[in-house]
Amino acid sequence: MSDVVEPGFVRVRLDLAYDGKDFSGWAKQTSRRTVQGEIEDALRTVTRSSRTYDLTVAGRTDAGVHARGQVAHVDLPAEVWAEHADKLLRRMAGRMAPDVRVWRIAEAPAGFNARFSALWRRYAYRVADRPGGVDPLLRGHVLWHDRPLDVDAMNEAAARMTGEHDFAAYCKKREGATTIRTLQQLSWVRDEATGIMTATVQADAFCHNMVRALIGAALFVGDGRRPAAWPAEVLAARVRDPGVHVVRPHGLTLEEVAYPADELLAARAVEARNVRTLPGAGCC
Repeated sequence: MSDVVEPGFVRVRLDLAYDGKDFSGWAKQTSRRTVQGEIEDALRTVTRSSRTYDLTVAGRTDAGVHARGQVAHVDLPAEVWAEHADKLLRRMAGRMAPDVRVWRIAEAPAGFNARFSALWRRYAYRVADRPGGVDPLLRGHVLWHDRPLDVDAMNEAAARMTGEHDFAAYCKKREGATTIRTLQQLSWVRDEATGIMTATVQADAFCHNMVRALIGAALFVGDGRRPAAWPAEVLAARVRDPGVHVVRPHGLTLEEVAYPADELLAARAVEARNVRTLPGAGCC
């Protein structure tokens, strides 16, 4: 996952979207349909290549999670890019299933890394609490919660969660990976016409299950089962709490990934790789 492109190769940025319903997540797996596998297969086919070119993605999404603003990059041989660049977008569209689309394919600026150059990722999680359930036309993208929800209480809880913290209490721990993240925004808005509540969750990065665990904690506050202070108390404990429910994936959509100006891409990629500690935390 180098930021330096090998001689003879061109780094290409892909902007894409997908409905996660029938995918086993982003990362390719043997005998399972994944977004990465689908795009890499299409790329190999349309370029008539004998090898697969590996994609690097801004954020790996779990099975069932959707994306509207996902970003990836791939390093292609210069001769392959020169031959296919003008026709690649249309040919990819003709090769892939309609539940995944590549909207834009372009040569990436120097220093670009889809994962490490990103400044932040923004997700939306959509919930409905009407007694009759979710609009059938939206059921694949909206979670139904069977108790009335108080958006003001959820926003009160959310206000205590933003900033840089160790989110170990809301993450599925991975060996050797830090759980320190900067949560830049967590807020809820209800659309009065539809009754759908949308949570906006933005951070410099997310650890595994973090967004869905944060949403699960908020819903327990919203329906009155927990006080507004409870999610922040769980956060401060830095250990997984069995009371935090990880909500189902279909309500979650990756909406946008942001990057700095071209001249800052390489520096951002270096910064993002630094091992993070909280102020005042011991090193050993």
